[in-house]
Amino acid sequence: MIHQSQISLQHNSSLSIVLQRIFDPCLIIFLLYTLYSISWTPYQEAYVYLGIITFLLTPPLFRMAGLYRSYRTGSYMTELPRILAGWSIIIAVLLFLAYLTKSSAMFSRQVLITWFISVPFVIFTAHYLIRKALYTKTNSRTAVIVGATPLGRQLATEMATSSGLGIKLIGFFDNNLAPSSNPLEAPILGKLEQVLDYVKRVRTSIVYIALPIEDSRYAYQIIDSLRDTTASVYFMPDISAFDPLRLSVQRINGVPAYEIYETPFVDGFARLAKRASDIIISSIILLLISPIMAAIAILVKLTSPGPILFRQRRYGLNGEEIIVYKFRSMTVTEDGDQVTQALRNDTRCTPIGRLLRRSSLDELPQFINVLQGRMSIVGPRPHAVAHNEEYRKLISGYMLRHKVKPGITGWAQVNGYRGETNSLDKMARRVEYDLEYMSNWSLAFDLAIIFKTLITVLRDRNAY
Repeated sequence: MIHQSQISLQHNSSLSIVLQRIFDPCLIIFLLYTLYSISWTPYQEAYVYLGIITFLLTPPLFRMAGLYRSYRTGSYMTELPRILAGWSIIIAVLLFLAYLTKSSAMFSRQVLITWFISVPFVIFTAHYLIRKALYTKTNSRTAVIVGATPLGRQLATEMATSSGLGIKLIGFFDNNLAPSSNPLEAPILGKLEQVLDYVKRVRTSIVYIALPIEDSRYAYQIIDSLRDTTASVYFMPDISAFDPLRLSVQRINGVPAYEIYETPFVDGFARLAKRASDIIISSIILLLISPIMAAIAILVKLTSPGPILFRQRRYGLNGEEIIVYKFRSMTVTEDGDQVTQALRNDTRCTPIGRLLRRSSLDELPQFINVLQGRMSIVGPRPHAVAHNEEYRKLISGYMLRHKVKPGITGWAQVNGYRGETNSLDKMARRVEYDLEYMSNWSLAFDLAIIFKTLITVLRDRNAY
């Protein structure tokens, strides 16, 4: 019989997520009724309806905010901004419903304000306690890593720096017995052929096999030999050469397949959440900035000959060509096989164009592209078709950034890679940030980028 401490990390993680999805709405409703009871507010049936609606909204909207992920993938402190984002969305929906039904007068403002403020911190505390309760026993699990590969060493570093993983690493097995210079890493215990004897003798709980693909025959031999033990075995083939966006295993009618290149929006719910947030935010922004756009259009027309809008071909989702709108900021409208990037003090800029480009006001018409579904508010910035054809030949993985819709702003832009990319290294760094965004997408991440964009536009001097 398998001991409780031998349950896999995935099972513990899945259990914690299931408990959270059930426990979170119950805790939120319990907190609401507790505050309602101690406030001595006269009975109102509206609180019952409020509780039911909140109970139904909480699991999907918290998930949309990227909350229900394995704790094993990072520090529990990463939960707080996701909880705040998810709860903010729930509050917005509740206030909107109250406005439509004209029912806000039925509720005590003191109760609601206290409830709105206290829920994120109560949920965060509950998640922390759930993690501690589930993972306390697993802290005694021991593990070895077969293969001192870059992937194996990365795993070792994560174990050494993240106590929440609940695993004590004993050491590596590798045919290269040279010790690592990293003080956080465990020692080399022996060669590959010594794994089985060690696991039997020391009764190791987990064996991680992180050998490169070219050594797969050794991996299969070790996996087969470990059938004679009670150790949990995880196969982690080092496929870093493929530069995957995110690595996971999908099953097609039971047949395993490694996910090497995939869009983060393959999940229909994530795709719907992304599109819904784009429509809502871009609609609000367009309503607010319509007077500004009208004024800019007049200035563009009066200060230089030519069209108000500059229409340029760009690559959109899946590398398909789209038309992107911008306020014309130059005397030329290049869109051919050769497109020259804007330079500092570019003589092609119109009198009003330089100001528009520096302040990013020339990008405002792209909110129309967002409503059309051609772009997203947050995503990799679209480049001219000519630039795409140039850089796809020079930068490995460049076209992967087109597995999502291009954005008005992006993770690269708020990290200093906005404006001219006058070297191949700068463009490569921009692509790295784009792929990092795709690997870690969540609605909370999008909101953080939007907020940071506002600060960057005011401070940045890289756009011209």
